Amino acid sequence: MSEAVYTREGAVVVATPYAAGPWHPGMQHGGAPSALVAWAAEQVPTATPMRIARVTVELLRPVPVDRLAIETEVIRDGRKIQLVQVRLLHAGKEVTRAMVLRMRIADLPLPADAIRPAFDGSPDGIAADRAFGPVADAVNFGANFEVRRLRGGFNQLGPGQVWFRQHRALIADEPLTPVTRAMAVADFSNGIAPVLPFDAWTFLNADLTVSFSRMPEGDWLFSEAESWIGDDGAGLAMTRLADRQGWFGRAVQSLVIERR
Repeated sequence: MSEAVYTREGAVVVATPYAAGPWHPGMQHGGAPSALVAWAAEQVPTATPMRIARVTVELLRPVPVDRLAIETEVIRDGRKIQLVQVRLLHAGKEVTRAMVLRMRIADLPLPADAIRPAFDGSPDGIAADRAFGPVADAVNFGANFEVRRLRGGFNQLGPGQVWFRQHRALIADEPLTPVTRAMAVADFSNGIAPVLPFDAWTFLNADLTVSFSRMPEGDWLFSEAESWIGDDGAGLAMTRLADRQGWFGRAVQSLVIERR
């Protein structure tokens, strides 16, 4: 089995068991295609130096642990912004669509406290958590991360505060990028901040939007998440994202709530 979430075959990627989510071994965790579409957008050339400012992912159908075709289209190409649409297709059927906003990079003399909102946290000294997911040592997307948890998780209701370090490649033989690391971590928001027990309820996300004030730095990323559940079978999971240097982004998921 490949030691990566996906392997490449030309314009097609093949998901490995490390792409699977906790809901079904044949269905991908939302973090896998969310990171994949960000990676695909990063491959598109830009007119000037740019970085990703926002990624909005629509999970239109369950994404199988199987072969996926990737299609990219530049919707708007300028010197200050670029808007890229990314589509993932399984057997010719669209399963994921994303819009990725990239913005020009400029060297501006700004105060340090305006660039990095204060954050006092570190993964140092926190024990690694081998039983983070519903099943310890499972071969799925959660196995791609070292996890150090302050609170939260599938088996603990309420807000979550968790450090993540992705140690397995997204694409075989290619390095992880800051954006793909962040997209993967952001999609754990509903899992680390449930308000309903995992053994009785499912709370899958239908989308994911991540906005970046700057690019994250380093291997360790921190997620501070909470969930709000409505009375009509829908809800939200939201998180603030940080690295060792400070806060850098926010993420929101729309949740579909169902009894098992």
